[in-house]
Amino acid sequence: MPHQIILTDQAPAPIGPYSQAVKAGNTVYVSGQIPLDAAGQLVAGDVAAQTHQVLKNLTAVLAAAGLTLTDVVKCSIFVKDLGNFNLINEIYGSYFSTDYAPARETVEVSRLPKDVQVEISCIAVKQ
Repeated sequence: MPHQIILTDQAPAPIGPYSQAVKAGNTVYVSGQIPLDAAGQLVAGDVAAQTHQVLKNLTAVLAAAGLTLTDVVKCSIFVKDLGNFNLINEIYGSYFSTDYAPARETVEVSRLPKDVQVEISCIAVKQ
């Protein structure tokens, strides 16, 4: 199946040999987003500020593929400190309606790129 690379200047450019997202058929696989702004600068602040930026980046990449957060079917959340789960979950919930809440896992990891506190990837399907 042919695939299409998704790239937008409304989210940070990849910091390695990967794409912001890849569309295969009606499915879009969005690479893990970290709290960099569209210019590639690390967003200062706590885990709340970082989580908002990550979700804004996901939203921008999805928009470039013609999708929205309501099209997301699966998210993977990687956190540096699972003690921040409740705060991250609250912010995450403000972006995803319970009517369209995707499947998800949240995993604590020892380190993330650029030593950020949170990274989120997703899979979305155009209905």
